[in-house]
Amino acid sequence: MGRSCDFLFALAILMLLHHHTSLATVPTISTDEAALLVLKSHISSDPNNILARNWSSSAQCSWIGITCNSRRNRVTALDISSMQLHGTIPPHLGNLSFLVSLNINNNTFRGDLLEELAHLQRLKSIDVTGNNFTGAILLSLSLLPNFR
Repeated sequence: MGRSCDFLFALAILMLLHHHTSLATVPTISTDEAALLVLKSHISSDPNNILARNWSSSAQCSWIGITCNSRRNRVTALDISSMQLHGTIPPHLGNLSFLVSLNINNNTFRGDLLEELAHLQRLKSIDVTGNNFTGAILLSLSLLPNFR
């Protein structure tokens, strides 16, 4: 009887540890901040220094172009349209799990639109016109439940 109790106790501890480490991977506002800072690092030219001046503190919900959900304090909209930005879109944008609207039109982003954008289950609208993207339009975006 003692061995089975020890085994059950050890199993319970392992399950608690697994549950605890799983909680550590839940996306948070820090995840959003990290994704936005990676985007900033992929911008090779910001001639008006808009992001350079504004995207530096840890209060990302007050950054230019960012809208957050007031209840959860998560990024729901990213609008950096017409800022004359040059660069690429990193896959980390797929970590903005509360993103509803993405507007990066009228800049000079290049490269492919990334498959990671199709992971944004809350995404309703995206505007990427006026950039230099190559490759196919992501058909997987049309599978998003709220996408217009």
